[in-house]
Amino acid sequence: MNVPAFSDLNPPTRILLGPGPGMTHPRVVRVLTAPTLGHLDPELLKIYSEEQELLRYVFQTKNEWTFALSGTGTSGMESALTNLIEPGDLVLACVHGYFGARLAEIAERLGATVDRIEKPLGQIFSVDEIEAALKKKKYKLMTIVHAETSTGAEQLHIKEIAAAAHKNGVLIVLDTVTSLGGIPVKIDEWDIDMAYSASQKNLGAPSGLAPITVGPRAREIIEKRAKPVSSFYLDLKQYANYWGGAHGYHHTASASLHFGLREGLRVIAEEGLDHTFARLRSNAEMLWNGLEDMDIPPFIPMEYRLPPLTTAKVPAGCDPHEVRARLLDEYNIEIAAGFGALKDQVWRIGLMGYSSRKENITLFLAALKELLK
Repeated sequence: MNVPAFSDLNPPTRILLGPGPGMTHPRVVRVLTAPTLGHLDPELLKIYSEEQELLRYVFQTKNEWTFALSGTGTSGMESALTNLIEPGDLVLACVHGYFGARLAEIAERLGATVDRIEKPLGQIFSVDEIEAALKKKKYKLMTIVHAETSTGAEQLHIKEIAAAAHKNGVLIVLDTVTSLGGIPVKIDEWDIDMAYSASQKNLGAPSGLAPITVGPRAREIIEKRAKPVSSFYLDLKQYANYWGGAHGYHHTASASLHFGLREGLRVIAEEGLDHTFARLRSNAEMLWNGLEDMDIPPFIPMEYRLPPLTTAKVPAGCDPHEVRARLLDEYNIEIAAGFGALKDQVWRIGLMGYSSRKENITLFLAALKELLK
């Protein structure tokens, strides 16, 4: 059999301004070329330890069970629910976008009885709405998305929502995929039971790892389960044994991806969280002002608009998908369409991690203005 000839791999250099992945930080690109290490190499285990401390820093937590799963953000989402839910458990899913609905679907697949409370796309929940729902049944846990990637909305008052959950004896699982490293996430202060994220957005690394942190209530439930977690690969007890002092074999993790995540986290730590958040907010405001000047207002009110992800209203008479295609073809700029009902109504513009730079915003605004003439 003849082996076909393939050309050298030479992907285009894109300016990634979509909902993820963001652009990989140059320091991360450099460490990705480092020699591969075995998954139990003492040097890699040392890197794991440093990575855990950096993850605790960005999550703002002291949780011992804080590490990165081998998989995308959805693996973090599924692991959080798989480890806590057993068939027949009652779950309250707060849905204000696509990823809130995905949490509900995963919980249903695990055999939970799921009640959904929903807000129209672009809106968020009040504490009173969630508290009223929590009182209706004896739920085991509730799920909510901190930064909804499908709409660009930040769910406010997470601390008060978590307090309402705990007052009713309910655990809270928080999706921080688009918020971690981009806006404040305060796991300990907010008293969150479990949260997960992804490496490819605000953390400036490639996709393939899912940071997760487990609080004491959730950990106790996991450790006392009578029946083993249905997923071997996503079993957090086994992950903890792999990452902890025993370093028991669980799976063959990618050393290269962990090199990259550690370096992305180092970049944030060196700048400092407060400085990082302030810079990302300033860049987002530059984008928002530029869009307003072109009569393309952001979809989400300023009160709960996400700096890492902006949904911009498509102007009347404009084909949003043609504009996106031309941005990619003519300027190497990637943005995304909306989800579901918003598919033809908004563009999703991400300023995540290394993508959030003034030169990218200036180029994007100029290119969009030219295409809309």
